Amino acid sequence: MEVNKRLELTRTIERTDRFVESTVEFICNEAAAAVAERGEFRLSLCGGGTPVEVYRSLAKVKDFPWDKTVITFGDERCYPPDHERSNYRMAREAFIDEVGLAEGQVVRMQGELGAESAAQVCEDDLRSRAKVSGEEIFAHDLLLLGMGDDGHTASLFPETPALAETERWVVGNYVPKFDEHRITFTYPLINAARKVCFLVNGEAKRPIYEAIFAGEGAHYPASHIAPTSSQQTWVIGNSPAQ
Repeated sequence: MEVNKRLELTRTIERTDRFVESTVEFICNEAAAAVAERGEFRLSLCGGGTPVEVYRSLAKVKDFPWDKTVITFGDERCYPPDHERSNYRMAREAFIDEVGLAEGQVVRMQGELGAESAAQVCEDDLRSRAKVSGEEIFAHDLLLLGMGDDGHTASLFPETPALAETERWVVGNYVPKFDEHRITFTYPLINAARKVCFLVNGEAKRPIYEAIFAGEGAHYPASHIAPTSSQQTWVIGNSPAQ
């Protein structure tokens, strides 16, 4: 395990041959700490193929505090919840249905409403929860992020409008690369998390994350994830999967 400190950011890097096990263990430790300190665990999920086995394995943890867990999503596509490209559907099939979370424990981005409407509904929900707990901004205990081969994270893609957002927590973001609109958390909300963890598996993205670690990847959206808590973790799998 490596610890890099750059610009007051504490970056813990774990390179592992046990990607799923290491990630599940990390999530469990964060959940236990959050519940002990605040009585609740706020977990934001990332989409894509990388975390699927992590979520399936997490569902099998017998003493996980699901009854005290709130789930959110860092981004979503503009599809209904049963669509094959829905991040929510992936998470629901991997673990949400199995662990029996109550409706109020899952903050779903309602992609079927369209990007702008879905973003506003999600943000209103998070703002309401923050108000109840007396927070200026909703602070996740752990926010999981993936990273694409262009350095994007959540649906913060290079040269897209959402990168410049400084006030909104959730926005619709047009992604020219795919000619589609997405819903995404913004930097203000992501960086308010108590801890952020990137999940990257395989060698394909090594040049990107190594550039970020060296302070030479400012053009990658992922490089601008800098939690105010200064706590950032990378779990990097050594398997061929991407």
